Amino acid sequence: MKRLAYVDWMRGLACVLMFQTHCYDSWMSPEARKSSSLIRWSQLGGTLPAPLFIFLAGVSFALVTERLREKGIERNAIAKQTIRRGAEIFGMGLLFRGQEFALGYPWAPWTDLLRVDVLNILGLSMMLMGVLCWLTANPDVAAARTRNMVAGVFAAALVAMATPPLWTTHRPKFLPWPLESYINGVHTFSQPQPWLFPLFPWSAFAFAGLAAGFFLFSDFAKRKETLAFAAIGGAGILACAFSVLFDSSPIHLYAVYDYWHSNPDFFLMRCGILFIILFLVYAWCRWGFAQKGFSPIIQLGNTSLLVYWGHIEFVYGRFSILPKGKCTALQATAGLITIFLAMLLLSLVRTNWKKWRAKASQKNLAAGAATAES
Repeated sequence: MKRLAYVDWMRGLACVLMFQTHCYDSWMSPEARKSSSLIRWSQLGGTLPAPLFIFLAGVSFALVTERLREKGIERNAIAKQTIRRGAEIFGMGLLFRGQEFALGYPWAPWTDLLRVDVLNILGLSMMLMGVLCWLTANPDVAAARTRNMVAGVFAAALVAMATPPLWTTHRPKFLPWPLESYINGVHTFSQPQPWLFPLFPWSAFAFAGLAAGFFLFSDFAKRKETLAFAAIGGAGILACAFSVLFDSSPIHLYAVYDYWHSNPDFFLMRCGILFIILFLVYAWCRWGFAQKGFSPIIQLGNTSLLVYWGHIEFVYGRFSILPKGKCTALQATAGLITIFLAMLLLSLVRTNWKKWRAKASQKNLAAGAATAES
């Protein structure tokens, strides 16, 4: 098994779920929505892509940090590199919002430029993880890994527990709405919006992924990889069970109880589902057919940022390939298949372009070395 193929497969799964959610949401007519259960299943699947992307960012962050430490790079340099990468992703989020505003002009309101989206929170979460790993670093690689894992769990719990009051009774209303929106997703509305992606609670998924990543790269997991993933899956089942138990309890910690949007119990349930998916995808990549030849899901996962960026305008934007809000379920499904194939082709072009550039660079280096020797 190619190491970490399961990460790419999970990213590819998130891409596919994202495609179907956006396509059906954008293209299906109100009549089709009412007469078909497809849209309900689509919306259910649509609750997974954002947590998957952010969670996997934490797992990948742990991998990068671990490899840099094994090379002997000191913690300030690691923090600088990882935080800078987070800043780049955040900058891409701002650029993406600018692109969408420009393509939607003059119908798009200027406030869309300041909307908190997935890329924004991905970048900020990576920057926060860089700071966390820097604060909890240790000269000993194993000790640093353990400290980072514990810190990740603590940070995820802290963010999840702080979310309900920051959404309701203790909102930072003294901040301008563009800044408060990064805390609770209020945007221009009077109340936080669950369809946006503020730091609370979304960054908690990144910290949970960071903790899971450092666990999976521990000495124990390297020796007994299958057992480690089984433990992750078991922890996911327990998390889901505890979420149901806490939700049914008559004791509530918060004045406003909103299980489906801001409550830590719901975060616990979604983390449990992510852990279970991680185990199942690992098993599929380890013993299934995920890597028997070409895998379109892994291919999409390799270029998830590109296909995320690329499909939006052809589904929601001015260049939508189907009329928005006017299609039957069958027409929307045909459009979904088209988007999937188009994004897969775009992904392949990108991958082959990178390979071509790498080969050209190697040839140039070889030619330069031969000239120098002569």
